[in-house]
Amino acid sequence: MRIGIGIPNTIPGTDARLLLDWARRAEARGFAFVSTIGRVAYPSWDSLTALAGVAGATTEIGLLTNAVLAPTYPSAVLAKVAGTVAGLSGGRLTLGLGVGARESDYLPVGLDFASRGAAFDRQLAYLRRAWQGVAVEAGDFPDEIRPVVGSVPEVPLLIGGHSKRAVRRTVEHAAGWTGAGGGPSRAEPTVKEIRAAWSAAGRVGEPRLLGLAYFSASAGDLGDAYLRSYYAYAGSHAATIAEGAVRTPDRIRGIVREFESAGLTELTFTPTVAEVAEVDRLADLVL
Repeated sequence: MRIGIGIPNTIPGTDARLLLDWARRAEARGFAFVSTIGRVAYPSWDSLTALAGVAGATTEIGLLTNAVLAPTYPSAVLAKVAGTVAGLSGGRLTLGLGVGARESDYLPVGLDFASRGAAFDRQLAYLRRAWQGVAVEAGDFPDEIRPVVGSVPEVPLLIGGHSKRAVRRTVEHAAGWTGAGGGPSRAEPTVKEIRAAWSAAGRVGEPRLLGLAYFSASAGDLGDAYLRSYYAYAGSHAATIAEGAVRTPDRIRGIVREFESAGLTELTFTPTVAEVAEVDRLADLVL
């Protein structure tokens, strides 16, 4: 089980410079990667921009978005920004992508929420061509059909979501899948579907399968109000998510075993408290 830790890029009030200190500490303590979560319509630091900064502040630790709402970016812009982070980091970026469940994240960018799935399918094919240096379409400007990105290191993709379409996208386009929340019991059925579809498609090797656990290693229930705010769109389910965060040494250690038993191969602990000391508290428990 590869274990990573999220940076607190979505916790309101977090100084952006804290993200760099957090990542340096995570690298020093031996986490396999740092990850982000992200929304558009929420007071937060952008995932890919934050990881560009982290790339310059660290040397070896992996970088992971978990997950970027891909259709909220124009395809060429996403290809260029992600390719730039991959280049700056020396190929350390894994790009977790999804479509999201909140219409409010699509309204600020003027995109149709209902058609996000079809847009995502087109985008996944576009990204691969762009990173391979293939000339991509340029609308009404045929003389401008050319690659949009320079030489880019491999950018592995993880696909988020629990639908049949997410399983298909994982097998067709990605290195693996991310549960992006919901706990081991919610992830397990999708993990089984992906493994079966992966084998049926003749994919070589094993898929990467990433789980997410919200945590606070501080005393008390710090971070509860933040989670309820972040997931307010989900109504009463926000309370389920908040109450599912692991906050004691026994639960933090136990959730690793639970995700592993559910078939996950990687796990990221996503913080609910923006204190760098949380990195050390977690490392002492799970590394």
